[in-house]
Amino acid sequence: MSAPRGLSDEEAQAWEKVAATVKRLHPASTAPKANAPTAPPAPRPPKPVPKPRKVSPAPRPLAPPPKPAAGGNSLDSHWDRRLKSGVVQPDFTLDLHDHGLDAAYDRLMSGVGQARAMGARTILLVTGKSRPVDPADRATKRGAIRAKVLDWLAASSHHSAIAAVRRAHQRHGGDGALYIVLRRER
Repeated sequence: MSAPRGLSDEEAQAWEKVAATVKRLHPASTAPKANAPTAPPAPRPPKPVPKPRKVSPAPRPLAPPPKPAAGGNSLDSHWDRRLKSGVVQPDFTLDLHDHGLDAAYDRLMSGVGQARAMGARTILLVTGKSRPVDPADRATKRGAIRAKVLDWLAASSHHSAIAAVRRAHQRHGGDGALYIVLRRER
Protein backbone atom coordinates (compact mmCIF):
# COMPACT_ATOMS: atom_id res chain seq x y z
CA MET A 1 0.00 0.00 0.00
CA SER A 2 1.37 3.40 -0.90
CA ALA A 3 1.67 6.32 1.50
CA PRO A 4 -1.18 8.85 1.36
CA ARG A 5 -0.48 11.82 -0.84
CA GLY A 6 -0.63 15.35 0.52
CA LEU A 7 -3.15 17.97 -0.61
CA SER A 8 -2.33 20.19 -3.54
CA ASP A 9 -2.45 23.98 -3.01
CA GLU A 10 -5.83 24.13 -4.72
CA GLU A 11 -7.24 21.29 -2.57
CA ALA A 12 -5.82 22.85 0.62
CA GLN A 13 -7.55 26.16 -0.13
CA ALA A 14 -10.86 24.36 -0.81
CA TRP A 15 -10.47 22.43 2.42
CA GLU A 16 -9.82 25.63 4.42
CA LYS A 17 -13.07 27.12 3.01
CA VAL A 18 -15.05 23.99 3.99
CA ALA A 19 -13.45 23.81 7.44
CA ALA A 20 -14.30 27.46 8.12
CA THR A 21 -18.04 26.70 7.67
CA VAL A 22 -18.08 23.76 10.05
CA LYS A 23 -19.05 24.19 13.71
CA ARG A 24 -17.15 21.95 16.14
CA LEU A 25 -19.14 19.37 18.08
CA HIS A 26 -16.81 19.57 21.06
CA PRO A 27 -15.30 23.09 21.20
CA ALA A 28 -13.08 22.30 24.20
CA SER A 29 -11.17 19.59 22.39
CA THR A 30 -8.64 20.59 19.82
CA ALA A 31 -8.06 18.37 16.86
CA PRO A 32 -4.47 18.11 15.59
CA LYS A 33 -3.80 19.84 12.29
CA ALA A 34 -3.24 17.62 9.28
CA ASN A 35 0.30 18.92 8.63
CA ALA A 36 1.36 19.05 12.30
CA PRO A 37 3.36 16.10 13.59
CA THR A 38 1.47 14.07 16.15
CA ALA A 39 3.12 12.74 19.25
CA PRO A 40 2.36 9.19 20.29
CA PRO A 41 -0.08 9.01 23.19
CA ALA A 42 1.42 8.77 26.63
CA PRO A 43 1.44 5.24 28.00
CA ARG A 44 -1.30 4.55 30.49
CA PRO A 45 -0.29 3.59 33.99
CA PRO A 46 -1.07 -0.03 34.81
CA LYS A 47 -4.34 -0.66 36.60
CA PRO A 48 -3.91 -1.37 40.29
CA VAL A 49 -4.46 -4.99 41.21
CA PRO A 50 -7.42 -5.25 43.59
CA LYS A 51 -6.71 -6.79 46.95
CA PRO A 52 -8.51 -10.07 47.57
CA ARG A 53 -11.47 -9.63 49.85
CA LYS A 54 -12.12 -11.91 52.72
CA VAL A 55 -15.36 -13.73 52.04
CA SER A 56 -17.43 -14.90 54.94
CA PRO A 57 -19.71 -17.91 54.50
CA ALA A 58 -23.28 -17.02 53.54
CA PRO A 59 -25.86 -17.41 56.31
CA ARG A 60 -28.27 -20.31 55.94
CA PRO A 61 -31.71 -19.34 54.67
CA LEU A 62 -34.42 -19.57 57.31
CA ALA A 63 -37.12 -20.84 54.96
CA PRO A 64 -36.93 -22.64 51.63
CA PRO A 65 -37.35 -20.41 48.58
CA PRO A 66 -40.89 -20.16 47.20
CA LYS A 67 -41.82 -22.64 44.49
CA PRO A 68 -42.73 -21.34 41.03
CA ALA A 69 -46.48 -21.10 40.38
CA ALA A 70 -46.60 -22.81 36.99
CA GLY A 71 -45.16 -26.29 37.09
CA GLY A 72 -44.02 -26.00 40.70
CA ASN A 73 -44.75 -28.57 43.37
CA SER A 74 -47.35 -26.54 45.24
CA LEU A 75 -49.89 -29.37 45.51
CA ASP A 76 -50.18 -31.66 48.46
CA SER A 77 -49.57 -35.38 47.99
CA HIS A 78 -53.33 -36.07 47.93
CA TRP A 79 -53.76 -33.91 44.81
CA ASP A 80 -50.70 -35.42 43.12
CA ARG A 81 -51.95 -38.98 43.75
CA ARG A 82 -55.40 -38.13 42.36
CA LEU A 83 -53.91 -36.52 39.23
CA LYS A 84 -51.52 -39.42 38.59
CA SER A 85 -54.26 -42.02 39.00
CA GLY A 86 -56.68 -40.17 36.70
CA VAL A 87 -59.39 -39.90 39.35
CA VAL A 88 -59.70 -36.13 38.91
CA GLN A 89 -62.35 -35.07 36.41
CA PRO A 90 -61.43 -31.74 34.78
CA ASP A 91 -63.89 -28.91 35.36
CA PHE A 92 -62.95 -27.22 32.07
CA THR A 93 -61.34 -28.44 28.84
CA LEU A 94 -59.29 -26.37 26.39
CA ASP A 95 -58.30 -27.93 23.07
CA LEU A 96 -55.55 -26.10 21.18
CA HIS A 97 -55.33 -28.55 18.25
CA ASP A 98 -55.43 -27.02 14.75
CA HIS A 99 -54.43 -23.57 16.05
CA GLY A 100 -51.38 -21.55 15.06
CA LEU A 101 -49.18 -20.18 17.84
CA ASP A 102 -50.92 -16.80 17.97
CA ALA A 103 -54.43 -18.29 17.95
CA ALA A 104 -53.41 -20.93 20.53
CA TYR A 105 -52.02 -18.23 22.83
CA ASP A 106 -55.21 -16.16 22.57
CA ARG A 107 -57.40 -19.23 23.17
CA LEU A 108 -55.30 -20.29 26.17
CA MET A 109 -55.45 -16.87 27.84
CA SER A 110 -59.19 -16.43 27.26
CA GLY A 111 -59.89 -20.04 28.29
CA VAL A 112 -58.01 -19.76 31.58
CA GLY A 113 -59.81 -16.49 32.26
CA GLN A 114 -63.17 -18.14 31.53
CA ALA A 115 -62.34 -21.12 33.76
CA ARG A 116 -61.37 -18.79 36.60
CA ALA A 117 -64.60 -16.82 36.18
CA MET A 118 -66.58 -20.09 36.35
CA GLY A 119 -64.77 -21.11 39.54
CA ALA A 120 -63.17 -24.16 37.90
CA ARG A 121 -60.38 -25.84 39.82
CA THR A 122 -58.90 -28.18 37.20
CA ILE A 123 -58.41 -27.43 33.49
CA LEU A 124 -57.57 -30.12 30.95
CA LEU A 125 -55.36 -28.49 28.30
CA VAL A 126 -55.05 -30.57 25.12
CA THR A 127 -51.92 -29.49 23.25
CA GLY A 128 -50.69 -32.51 21.35
CA LYS A 129 -47.55 -34.48 22.05
CA SER A 130 -44.35 -32.55 22.51
CA ARG A 131 -41.64 -32.71 19.89
CA PRO A 132 -38.15 -31.21 19.89
CA VAL A 133 -38.77 -27.64 18.71
CA ASP A 134 -36.47 -24.71 18.09
CA PRO A 135 -37.40 -21.85 20.51
CA ALA A 136 -37.78 -19.45 17.57
CA ASP A 137 -40.11 -21.81 15.67
CA ARG A 138 -43.25 -20.13 14.36
CA ALA A 139 -45.54 -23.18 14.16
CA THR A 140 -43.74 -24.83 11.26
CA LYS A 141 -43.03 -27.98 13.28
CA ARG A 142 -45.30 -30.22 15.30
CA GLY A 143 -45.22 -29.72 19.04
CA ALA A 144 -44.61 -25.95 18.94
CA ILE A 145 -47.67 -25.16 21.07
CA ARG A 146 -46.75 -27.71 23.73
CA ALA A 147 -43.21 -26.33 23.84
CA LYS A 148 -44.44 -22.81 24.58
CA VAL A 149 -47.40 -23.42 26.95
CA LEU A 150 -45.41 -23.28 30.21
CA ASP A 151 -43.69 -20.04 29.17
CA TRP A 152 -47.02 -18.50 28.17
CA LEU A 153 -48.59 -19.42 31.51
CA ALA A 154 -45.62 -18.19 33.53
CA ALA A 155 -45.65 -14.82 31.75
CA SER A 156 -49.43 -14.37 31.81
CA SER A 157 -51.61 -12.39 34.18
CA HIS A 158 -53.00 -15.75 35.36
CA HIS A 159 -49.68 -17.05 36.73
CA SER A 160 -50.54 -16.22 40.35
CA ALA A 161 -53.81 -18.17 40.09
CA ILE A 162 -52.08 -21.37 38.92
CA ALA A 163 -51.18 -23.84 41.66
CA ALA A 164 -49.57 -26.44 39.38
CA VAL A 165 -49.26 -27.78 35.86
CA ARG A 166 -49.02 -31.56 35.53
CA ARG A 167 -48.97 -34.14 32.74
CA ALA A 168 -52.45 -35.54 32.17
CA HIS A 169 -53.43 -39.13 32.90
CA GLN A 170 -53.56 -41.49 29.92
CA ARG A 171 -57.38 -41.45 29.86
CA HIS A 172 -57.29 -37.65 29.49
CA GLY A 173 -54.64 -37.53 26.78
CA GLY A 174 -51.40 -38.58 28.47
CA ASP A 175 -48.38 -36.86 26.93
CA GLY A 176 -50.63 -34.85 24.63
CA ALA A 177 -52.42 -33.01 27.44
CA LEU A 178 -51.78 -31.15 30.68
CA TYR A 179 -53.73 -30.50 33.85
CA ILE A 180 -53.71 -26.89 35.03
CA VAL A 181 -54.72 -26.78 38.68
CA LEU A 182 -55.98 -23.38 39.76
CA ARG A 183 -55.67 -22.03 43.26
CA ARG A 184 -58.81 -21.82 45.30
CA GLU A 185 -60.33 -18.32 45.17
CA ARG A 186 -60.59 -16.74 48.61
